[in-house]
Amino acid sequence: MESIMPIIYVATSKANQEWGADVGLGKNLYKLGVSADSVTEQDLAGLAGQSDWKILKTDETELSEDEALERLARKEKPVDPNYYPKLRGAKGLFKVAINSVENSMLVALALDGKEPPKNFKVKPVDIAKYLISNALR
Repeated sequence: MESIMPIIYVATSKANQEWGADVGLGKNLYKLGVSADSVTEQDLAGLAGQSDWKILKTDETELSEDEALERLARKEKPVDPNYYPKLRGAKGLFKVAINSVENSMLVALALDGKEPPKNFKVKPVDIAKYLISNALR
C-alpha cells in the first residue's frame, strides 16, 4: 500500500487582504499550511473569519505543518493570531515583503543567465512559489 505524501499549500483571501490593509498589516497576507491529503477551498472556508480563500499553489512535502511554518518564519513575518482577534487563532498567515520575492526572482533569473522582462511584476503565484520554496528549505 502506498503512503500518501502530505501537501503543502499557499492560499489567499481577498477579504483577508483588505482587512490586513485596514489594520496596518498590508495587503500581502498569505496562508501557508500542510494537509495530510488534498486540500480544497471549502476546507479553508471560515479560516480567519473569511470564506473566499483561493489556493494558489500546492506541492508534496515530508514536513509537518509546524516544521514548515517554523522554516518560513525565518524568512517572512508570521502574523500573530493572538494579537488580532479577528483571525480567530488561525496560524500560518504570513505578511510577505514583495521586495524579497522580487529579489529572489531576479537572482534566479540572473543565475539562469536570463534578463528580466521589461514589464517585470510579481504575481500572487510567484509569491506562492517563493513561500513554498522557503518553507521547504
